[in-house]
Amino acid sequence: MKIRKLTLAALTTATLSVTLYVQAADGPHDDAIEARQALMKLQNYNVGLLFAMAKEKIPYDPDVAAEAANNLDALVNLGQSQLWPAGSDSATEGNATNRALPAIWETYPKIVEKSEALTSAVAALVPVAGNGLEAMQDAVGDVGGTCKSCHDDFREER
Repeated sequence: MKIRKLTLAALTTATLSVTLYVQAADGPHDDAIEARQALMKLQNYNVGLLFAMAKEKIPYDPDVAAEAANNLDALVNLGQSQLWPAGSDSATEGNATNRALPAIWETYPKIVEKSEALTSAVAALVPVAGNGLEAMQDAVGDVGGTCKSCHDDFREER
């Protein structure tokens, strides 16, 4: 129960931070671009903790793993339709700097399928993340695979 309260508090704080952060945007899609970048940053932070534990770069902590998995689950289940307006890609002049390829909109609904795969992989991770390193390693590997699949198709390389 304590993890749920902490997760809710963290997500509330993150939501307020994202709201304040995107108010400073200038271009027609900058608010959406910056909000989705903030969401991705939160996802990356939580999955990064899990990857680091899975690769044994940091000690496995079942409480931290469970919390990170629950946070990730909450984040991937947020409604995102308003964060991805047509024309908010990296190729459209005037947008805030971002790495979203036009293929996201050109191949729609392929992106939805990839999002659903991520949501499913995270849902499978949640019940095992705090139950031992080995169980978490397999599940977090599946999450990483879904992230990579989407990034390979829809994210501009640097």
